[in-house]
Amino acid sequence: QVQLVESGGGSVAPGGSLRLSCVATGLTVSSRCMAWFRQVPGKEREGVAALGVRPTYVASAKGRFTISKDNAKNTLFLQITNLKPEDTAMYYCAADERSGCGSWMQFRSTDFRYWGQGTQVTVSS
Repeated sequence: QVQLVESGGGSVAPGGSLRLSCVATGLTVSSRCMAWFRQVPGKEREGVAALGVRPTYVASAKGRFTISKDNAKNTLFLQITNLKPEDTAMYYCAADERSGCGSWMQFRSTDFRYWGQGTQVTVSS
């Protein structure tokens, strides 16, 4: 059974940083396409970054977001720097059974089979 458990969210002031973690069980992160999405109430879930062999970022995430894996810990990370109020959202970890984030990965929610419960990030002064 696959489980993804996120942590690391919280309330931070603008300009701060956070590192989100996603611990996976039932699958090996090193051999899967994995991603981070985020969602605010009333809006669709949107992709942020994905990592198979190489990282892929949506345009709005380039520069302040860094996705990485720790294969020994079977964990996916998302480092966010210079946090802005518009980064406030529930952040979700996602994984698929396919290895590598190829052309099939278009940051659609339906691209990924497995999801965590999310971790809340709130940015306010």
